Amino acid sequence: MMVMTAKVDKKRVGLILALIVGIIVLICVLAGGSHDSASQPVGLVTNDQRVAYLTNLGWEVVVSPVETRQVRIPAELSEVFLRYNELQVSQGFDLNQYSGKTVTQYVYQVENYPNATDPVYATLLIYDNQVIGGDVTDTSATGVVQGLQPQS
Repeated sequence: MMVMTAKVDKKRVGLILALIVGIIVLICVLAGGSHDSASQPVGLVTNDQRVAYLTNLGWEVVVSPVETRQVRIPAELSEVFLRYNELQVSQGFDLNQYSGKTVTQYVYQVENYPNATDPVYATLLIYDNQVIGGDVTDTSATGVVQGLQPQS
């Protein structure tokens, strides 16, 4: 029987372990990112959960959606889709990963949009009971489409 021994430098082992832990923490931070609360993965199975999600973002909405439908995220990306996805990316979503998939679109009328003269709608895009995108649209002639977070 042969016995081998090795002298281990405790400082070097400690540095290596600290480096490994640091790399793991960095990977977790980069993978998790720092997204707005709008983009955090949230299970939204029921209408009450979707309304609560919008309420938590600061929107008062009519409890029943004005529209619920299935929409297909385009497999071939058009200029319009790319511009819309820029809005989604700015709030921590990315619809590119859902290209070609069918998602559910829920549209709610917003009741507390500042200075609204025409209807304003909050849209949620849901896939596998998760919010994957959304927007708030002011339908007035000078209205805008914005992210789910209220503008300051």
